[in-house]
Amino acid sequence: MFSNLLKNLSILKKFLFINFIFFTIIGSFTFLYLKNVQPNLIKKKSSNHITIINNTIQNLDRLKIEFNEEDIRRFLFSTRFIFQSLDRVIFFNNNLDLIGDTDTLDLDPRSFSSRLDIIELEILSEKKTKEITEKKNINIGNENLVSLKDILFNYVGSKKNGIPFTFTQEEFNNFKLTTIKNVFREDQNIGYIAIIENANDVKAAIDERKTFIIRTAFAVGIVILIFSFVLNRYFLKPIQNLVNYTNMIKNKEHRKINIDNLKVRNDELGLLSKSLDDMTLELQKRISHAENFSTDLVHEIRNPLASLKSASEILNDTQEVEERIKLINILSHDVQRIERLITDYSQILKDEVALSKEKFRKTDIIPIIQSVVDDYNSIYHVKSGIKISYNNDGKKNYIINGIENRIEQIVANLLDNAISFSTHNQNIQVKVTKNSKNQVVVNIIDEGPGFKERDTSKIFKRFYSNRPDKFGQHSGLGLNIVKNLVELHKATITASNRIDKSGANLEVIFPKP
Repeated sequence: MFSNLLKNLSILKKFLFINFIFFTIIGSFTFLYLKNVQPNLIKKKSSNHITIINNTIQNLDRLKIEFNEEDIRRFLFSTRFIFQSLDRVIFFNNNLDLIGDTDTLDLDPRSFSSRLDIIELEILSEKKTKEITEKKNINIGNENLVSLKDILFNYVGSKKNGIPFTFTQEEFNNFKLTTIKNVFREDQNIGYIAIIENANDVKAAIDERKTFIIRTAFAVGIVILIFSFVLNRYFLKPIQNLVNYTNMIKNKEHRKINIDNLKVRNDELGLLSKSLDDMTLELQKRISHAENFSTDLVHEIRNPLASLKSASEILNDTQEVEERIKLINILSHDVQRIERLITDYSQILKDEVALSKEKFRKTDIIPIIQSVVDDYNSIYHVKSGIKISYNNDGKKNYIINGIENRIEQIVANLLDNAISFSTHNQNIQVKVTKNSKNQVVVNIIDEGPGFKERDTSKIFKRFYSNRPDKFGQHSGLGLNIVKNLVELHKATITASNRIDKSGANLEVIFPKP
């Protein structure tokens, strides 16, 4: 269910949702930590109180101090230094009556100048002080206020009797900690000792931790909001634009989405935008190319089909043998022409599919050309006396970046074209050189009639063929295929007539690898 929920969310919502879950988990652990930190700090102070109470009880036993007002008064005045680190120590007898309180030691400044026994009697005989101490209200952590005597009474009647008991009180921004413990002598309970200490440091430590956590949570929240804004502004919106761009192309919509601002970026999104735009343009170019090619093919087939239709209609009405043979030859010629057009067109489609899967690599062009020249010589030199020669300018490393079998196809198609315009015993030269830019140049030079066209770029157009004596024997796609393969290799091809004698010169210039 959780994975299904995430699947249906956008990247930004996923990011915020995961951060919300993360904050919830961290918040829960933080709450538990804050809940436990106060008891731990209180426990440390409570342990210190218990240690002091135990030491006090040992001193009482050692000095054989009775648990009454007179002995406890003398004990407090003689050992007041023991309780200097504490705010208050109170002694109760077994009947829960107050018999000693360290606060009374500082009630009268005469304690530093008068006789000890007089001060003791005057201070501790004051019933008012005793009543204030016994009836003082204490906040024990809830809405009810109780006196210290009530706490003692509840302590005596509870299961905790005999075990040190610690409680907290908070009033007037003061956080106090009180620990109560029984005093046993000869296995008899003779009274109680209560230690009260101002524990504002505990509260300060807890408040400091709370403040730190709140500040940290606030800072992390601000960072997440800033990161979310940056993520949405600079990454998610551009990605959404690319998605809309691809959907527009897929749905063939007429509206236009501009991604030029994405293409100028120097990060991965910029590279993705460029690749996507280049891929789209290439796809549109291929679609346009296929549509134009299909249109041209239909146009080229229409003529032989019309000729076939006319010849077949005339053949049906003609009785003369010579005329019928002539018409049958026309029918055969047109059928062969249609078959050749369809075969070449099919081959072009296969080549385009294969080209999309083939990879470019650095290739030495010399062995490829020599292999093609040797193959053609073995066929055409014997068949028609045409001799094909190869030479280069003696330089080394004729390396280009290309597809080996496609380079072979370029050379073969150019030789086929040159042979088709050559007669018996003529020569064809294949020259490989390097120009001033260190580019590899391949020339196919024949001794045929040369080009009659002023604009020689026409010969590379689809279905173009200027062979009146061989009409229908060529589809007019050979040089167009060559041009497409040459452009695939980022190379250029030009056609010109020879200067020294009649003949044609087709030149291919490959870029530096």
